Amino acid sequence: QVQLVESGGGLVQAGGSLRLSCAASRSIFRINVMGWYRQAPGKQRELVATITNGNGLNYADSVKGRFTISRDNAKNTMYLQMNNLKPGDTAVYYCTCVEYAVVYWGQGTQVTVSS
Repeated sequence: QVQLVESGGGLVQAGGSLRLSCAASRSIFRINVMGWYRQAPGKQRELVATITNGNGLNYADSVKGRFTISRDNAKNTMYLQMNNLKPGDTAVYYCTCVEYAVVYWGQGTQVTVSS
């Protein structure tokens, strides 16, 4: 098992930046795929970005060029740098990973972007 804890959310004005962190309870060295999802009120949870151990990156079209996903295996932590935030980015952001076909989720962190 692995526990995931997100941090770094908050309230920011449009055009601002936030950096989310996802700390794992143990080594993520052998976890290939990690990612970020988000869920806005009244909407389904949607993919934001994923990263593999080989640094394969995938982004939703809506965040390309603004968000950057990264991971530091030595610190057991994944990050999401979010720049040029828009009100449409307002959501609860969840980190996730897949290990041995089991999907793990964090509890989420709220990001609110004011216009």
